[in-house]
Amino acid sequence: MQLGLIGLGRMGSNMVMKLLSEGHEVVVWNRSAEKIENLKLKSENFGSRKNLKAADSVQNLVKELKSPRVVWSMLPAGEPTEEILMGPEGVADWVEEGDIVIDGGNSYFEDTQRRYEYFTNKGILFLGIGVSGGIIAAKDGYPMMVGGSVEGYELIKPVLESLAKPNGGHEYFGEGGAGHFVKMVHNGIEYGYMQAIGEGFGVLEKSPYDLDLVKAAKLYTKGTLLSGFMMDRTVEALENDPKLERIEGYIAASGEGEWTVRQGKYENVPVEIIEASLDYRTRSREDKKVSSSFAARMVAALRNAFGGHEVKKRWKPEV
Repeated sequence: MQLGLIGLGRMGSNMVMKLLSEGHEVVVWNRSAEKIENLKLKSENFGSRKNLKAADSVQNLVKELKSPRVVWSMLPAGEPTEEILMGPEGVADWVEEGDIVIDGGNSYFEDTQRRYEYFTNKGILFLGIGVSGGIIAAKDGYPMMVGGSVEGYELIKPVLESLAKPNGGHEYFGEGGAGHFVKMVHNGIEYGYMQAIGEGFGVLEKSPYDLDLVKAAKLYTKGTLLSGFMMDRTVEALENDPKLERIEGYIAASGEGEWTVRQGKYENVPVEIIEASLDYRTRSREDKKVSSSFAARMVAALRNAFGGHEVKKRWKPEV
């Protein structure tokens, strides 16, 4: 298929490379021209440059596409997505009836619902797709949680199948913001899971025994109930820095945990673990005692390992 992709951050650029390797034609636009040039160079090195085109504006990206056009945004949630999809000279100004518009960022599901209704009224097939898997998914395959136009979903399945190879997947969950709702809860669960790993390894690190944390993490991957994606990232983080001495436990939060807690309270269902982990992240950015703990450093290291999220360097490691 042919599609346009807007936003060449870590996820966006990796997705473009995967699509090119699968034989799709991709037209890209990014506010920073440097990322476009980096992508061109990378695609040349991998022998897939012929299927990559770069546009110098959103309007020209849309013009490059054949009807029905597929325009996929991988911009950060909130204002960046709102501006490019629905702002002046944004995607909404240039697409036409029957085209497909996709928001693949971590948007709040109510924003996605509103955009779905807006584009649907214009005869445009709108999809909100929660894309997971972090930077590892470029190799292992993206898990994608789809909501919005079921017709649009059926039309873009070849793209989703390519992105999902070899071990990812995609499912359709319903109209409007359903896909982003599922992704929101996924990330809320992730907060609690990462917090538990951080706290557990904090206990191991302070134990009365001289424990090898890498060895423990590797054994945890051998068929235990903790084995899986996040424990694999724990091994990577500890192999890179066994005592996590080089980073601060400053844990950013991109919104999904807060939204999950808010929705849980609205639905009157318990979200105590997710809420506690969200509170811990907030305190890690304000309280030196929290940010210096092994648990906080572990969570920050995990975010870096699976998503490439920046970490704060620790210039004077404690002994």
